This record gives sequence, structure tokens and C-alpha cells, in this order.
Amino acid sequence: MSIQQSLQAISQQALANLYLVSGQEKYLIEEVKKAFMNRLNVQEDDLNFAAFDGEEVDMQIVLEEIQASPFLGDYRLVFLEHPYFLTSDKRAIEEEQLKQLIHYFQQPNESTIFVLFADYPKLDERKKVTKALKKNAKIIDVQYLKENEVRQYFQHFLENEGMTFPREVLEYFLKQCDFQLSRVIQEYQKLHLFLGEDNQVSKNDIDRLIPKTLEQNIFELSQYILHHQTNSALQLFHDLSIQNEEPIKLIAILVGQFRLLIQVKYLMKQGYQQGNIADMLKIHTYRVKLAMQEVRKYQMHDLLHLFDQLVELDYQIKSGQVEKNFAFQMYLLKNC
Repeated sequence: MSIQQSLQAISQQALANLYLVSGQEKYLIEEVKKAFMNRLNVQEDDLNFAAFDGEEVDMQIVLEEIQASPFLGDYRLVFLEHPYFLTSDKRAIEEEQLKQLIHYFQQPNESTIFVLFADYPKLDERKKVTKALKKNAKIIDVQYLKENEVRQYFQHFLENEGMTFPREVLEYFLKQCDFQLSRVIQEYQKLHLFLGEDNQVSKNDIDRLIPKTLEQNIFELSQYILHHQTNSALQLFHDLSIQNEEPIKLIAILVGQFRLLIQVKYLMKQGYQQGNIADMLKIHTYRVKLAMQEVRKYQMHDLLHLFDQLVELDYQIKSGQVEKNFAFQMYLLKNC
């Protein structure tokens, strides 16, 4: 079931007593919360609503809350965020509380709508508590959307908003947001506030209002290094230095970028496809797509050389052997 279908089911169909909302897309998580609260017509200060953070609350309090009767109403709505006991997290939870949770998942209170928000990349499917929950709960998937899913979702969103994005501008906007839905919606709100009644968006509007993230700048820097564009690399480093970005920080992110390229190159040689690689590396499919496009042009030994040089540079700076800004510029001159 798609997220749109899940939201529609919450709004229009009979509610279950137990839900597992699984995934890390923050915008969709918030949309699910709003859907439940709107359906049951509750506010955060309502006596028939409670929200807990599993990493901070005593689970006994949650158990008491989900088994309590509603006050002058038909249902209680209870949210539990960060249910770490569903993962391989080693933090202790009392065995008796686990048994009570499993029993509750098997026989939930008919007057409680209990929603667990598991914003983790993976649950521990071996645990009895996880198995019991997945067997008895309705599952709502809020994992990061794939590129085409983000495009479809946002196009539907724009139709409801009455905003117009020409096709090429839409693609440009989504790329600037790395096809991450939460950022797409956040940056759209900024555009909407700026444009006011003017519902036409241009590339110039996007460039003026949506700054590049540090990660995007580092990705661009890695491209300059790989394509031997020395002047562009030095200019970007200069711009980042003016923004008080430390070379040590830039190196750390660059190391991560080249590590990703090496991993993608290796997995491609093993026959893995984009979706498989994204699942294995637990990153957004759009990042994998960009990496796959790039690594086809280079030999593995070239990527490993650039990676090793960065690791060595990091060591030399941290051990005080070289001056950080000069050494980073020398790395660019040597490798671009």
C-alpha cells in the first residue's frame, strides 16, 4: 500500500487498534501523525491523547497508558516514538515488560489506537516482540521514497497547492533538493512565501532561495577533482573557507564521498543494481544513481589512490605535520 493509500485509509476506513509506522522520511511521519489526530479529532493537550519517546520513558508508563479507558470518548490515541526494543539496540528493557508488550500486541485494547513510529533503517526481525508486532499491526511504510516516487508525490502536492512548475524547472528543483522529500517540501514552503500570489517558479528563483548544502558542495568538489578542474576546485575551497568551513571537516566528508564511490564501483562489478546497492549501503537511491553515473568513467585504482591520499592528508594535518589550508590546496593541485 502506498503512503497516499495509507493516509486515505486512516482518514476514511475503520481504524485498527495497532499500527507500526516504519521508516525514516520525517515529512511522511508527520503526515501520518496529523492524519491520526485529525481522524480522531484530538489535540496534543487532549485527555485522550498521549505521546512518548521510547528512549526516555519508562515502558511501564506506556503499558498503563495503552490499557487505560478513554475519557468521555470512544478511543484513546497513543504514539510511541523510538521503540528501540524492536531493533538490535543493546539497551536493557525488563523481561516482564517485553512479555506484556508481546501479549498486548496479540490482544490490543479495543478502545486504544496505539501507533509505534520506528524511524530506524532496519528492525531486528529475530526478536519475538518484533515478530508479534508485525504479525498483528497494520504497517505503514514511510521509508525514503525513490526518485520517481518523490516526483509523483510532489506533483500531486503541487496540484493541491495550485502552484505551477514547468517540467525542466521541476526537475532542477528536485535535483537541488537531492530528491529528499522532507527537504523538497521545506524548500517549497520557502519558495511559496517568497513568490506570494505569483504561482510560476523559475530556475533563478530556485538559485536565489535554495542554498547548496555542504554535502552538495563537497560532491561538486569531488567532481572537480575527478574531472581535473583545478581552478574550479580551488575557487570552491576558497568559497567554503570564507564560510568558515574547516579543512578537517571538508576532508572527512570528501573521504565519505570517495568511500561511497569505491563501494558502488565494487558492488556494480558484483552485478548489483541501483536499488540493491541503496539497500545494502542504507542511503538514498538518488545518491547511488549519481555515484553509478560517475564511477563508470574511472578505474578502481584511481578512486583508491584519491581516497588513500585524503586519509594520509587527514593524518598529517591532525598530527601537526602540515598547515591545514596550505596542505588541502596542495592536495587539490596535485590531484586535479
